[in-house]
Amino acid sequence: MSVVAVLDVGKTNVKLTAATRDGVLIETVTLPNAPVAGPPYLHIAAARIGDWLLAELAAMARRHPVGAFVATGHGSAGALVDDRGLVMPMIDYEAEVPAAVTEAYRAAAGPLPPLGSPLMAGAAHLARQLFWLEAAWPEAVARARWYLGGPQYWAWLLSGGAGSELTFLAAQSHLRDFEAGGWAPIVAARGWQRLLPPLVPAWRPVGRIRPELASRHGLPPDLEVLCGIHDSSANFYRFQAAGLAGFTLVSTGTWIVGMSDEAAPDAALAGGYVTRNLDVHDAPLAGILAMGGREFAQIAGKAPDAPVDAAAVAALVAAGTMALPSFVDQDGAFPGSANRGVVAGPPPQGDGARAALALLYVALLTDACLERLGARGTVVLDGSFTRDPLYAALVQALRPEGRVLFNTDAYGAASGAALLADHDRRAAPASVALIAPDAIDIPGLGAYRDRWRHAAETHAASPRTGTTP
Repeated sequence: MSVVAVLDVGKTNVKLTAATRDGVLIETVTLPNAPVAGPPYLHIAAARIGDWLLAELAAMARRHPVGAFVATGHGSAGALVDDRGLVMPMIDYEAEVPAAVTEAYRAAAGPLPPLGSPLMAGAAHLARQLFWLEAAWPEAVARARWYLGGPQYWAWLLSGGAGSELTFLAAQSHLRDFEAGGWAPIVAARGWQRLLPPLVPAWRPVGRIRPELASRHGLPPDLEVLCGIHDSSANFYRFQAAGLAGFTLVSTGTWIVGMSDEAAPDAALAGGYVTRNLDVHDAPLAGILAMGGREFAQIAGKAPDAPVDAAAVAALVAAGTMALPSFVDQDGAFPGSANRGVVAGPPPQGDGARAALALLYVALLTDACLERLGARGTVVLDGSFTRDPLYAALVQALRPEGRVLFNTDAYGAASGAALLADHDRRAAPASVALIAPDAIDIPGLGAYRDRWRHAAETHAASPRTGTTP
């Protein structure tokens, strides 16, 4: 059984993981991922990542029988390439798009509901990135051969094979029409079909390692390079491969990312805070995004990274102290709340209280995301928040009628991506550890939740009040 090398390009870190074909991690090496300020704009350090990838992949192949490579990453990375490499730097999704470009894009993109997501801040949408490149650097777009999603770029870099992939196109790219199927109208209107390669399933190889790379770096010449997958979709696939269905997955890190194979309420889709996504089988998923990890850091401040005491949360609930969204430039689950985060009620006293308020806030935000998604079946929590057992316990306490499970593995996307290598050959469900949280009793939590939800909704549409933490 050969080993799968998984490249996971996140906003904060880049990870290369060796995993078995049943998704068990063997080892991981990490590179901090810092964007380059420019010129010409804030962009992903693709050359630095590429050099690191090749060196570490070669070293990994000397330690393990690496037989397949697959890349995953967040859904806002696009790569414009010709036969030699990148034509323009890969835009970082926090790059500031000129206002005139955004307004022109808004008109060119047309109605947003069929595109699957609202217009997000920065450069989150691949279609808007390409529109910007075409407006400001038309000669570069004219000479480009392909416009690739992030994981597909790394596959192309290693193999020379180009493909578009459904889960990545379905992750707020604005390149796909969820109602009519196929490409969004802007693709034909701008003549972008020539830049978008044919669809390839996430698990299908786009080729083998380029011979010159195999020779130069001592890589196995028969190394298969899979098309690649959106990171949250890879994590969802991990639990699908384990046999789960009718469930909602909430992954936590810089972002709270909710994905569900249950039908979302029509009002939530129309409101724009619930997105349309696809799984690897082209089946619909409902999604929601909130920048909970960054908000946690804003609220917690310099509080030590230690488990929160339930008594500290209970004290905040009793006092009526509330953190109201949003502490970042994203609306998340509360439209109109971006950059309006406040603390209402008695301010938290001391680092422990601030950490408790931060954890209570993200648990409430998670509960709001689940309600927006219309989650009715099993809820699975994973990622960095689950390192504190109180997080899952709070979510369960906020949803006493539901079933909440959690997994403490922070590398679910890598495990799910590795499982793709045996997609066509898997005969039994993959194994994944799921834990039920301990029961907790915080007096008044249900009533506090209702007051918090009302206050959050009201605050999103009202003047700024309270004290910033």
